[in-house]
Amino acid sequence: MTTALVFLLLIGFAIFAINTNQKKKVEHFPPNWHNLLLKHVAFYDDLLPEEQKRFQNRMMIFLSEVHLESVGFELNDLDKVYIASSAVIPVFNFPEWHYRNLSTVLVYPDHFNEDLGFAQNDKDRKIGGLVGTGRFENQMILSRKALHEGFSPHSPKLNTGIHEFVHLIDKLDGSTDGVPEVLLQKPYVIPWLKIIHEKMEEINNNESDIRHYGGTNQAEFLAVAAEYFFEKPEQMKKKHPDLYQMLEVCFFGK
Repeated sequence: MTTALVFLLLIGFAIFAINTNQKKKVEHFPPNWHNLLLKHVAFYDDLLPEEQKRFQNRMMIFLSEVHLESVGFELNDLDKVYIASSAVIPVFNFPEWHYRNLSTVLVYPDHFNEDLGFAQNDKDRKIGGLVGTGRFENQMILSRKALHEGFSPHSPKLNTGIHEFVHLIDKLDGSTDGVPEVLLQKPYVIPWLKIIHEKMEEINNNESDIRHYGGTNQAEFLAVAAEYFFEKPEQMKKKHPDLYQMLEVCFFGK
């Protein structure tokens, strides 16, 4: 598929999303998804049974509010489980949550480049996910390959789905700047910025085990740190207790 065709397709989905951005009926949780979650989503596996039921319900509410679409293949149950789990995990401890800045998640089969090309002959296909802006506002694009790799036990501290949904959370206050004001109460903002700058300096001086991409800017630091927090919480708690504590404030309200 050519980049031009992909571009036109995205425009079509953006228009579609605008015209259909209404809640659908909340479907019943498919029983077979429980075993998929136990096997593939460690966060869910660690929950108590009653919390797992709440997680299931949150997944289905998300899927009733956001349209999922794929390019070149048909989404299977595990794809849907991964996308919905990525959305629920960062906000699970908030009883009422809706991604009001998201209408469509578009899934490509593989990584893509800045021109949204993902064919084998397209160069620089390094992007695993992005949150749309401009004419693609309220859209998210994910690489299916990157999405699956993020939930693999062999991808420590890396989860593309969670990464992109944390960007959406950050963006809810009107600015994707690494300060999620919808989660972080005002007294914590200055201490959070202090931690960000200290940790980014460590990353850029090759003195940290936090993924190097987190040193790019504040927004990427938040998303990368969140991946680490949810994927390897005990490791972060041991190696970065101050950062872990601040992220607990953000995502758990502690």
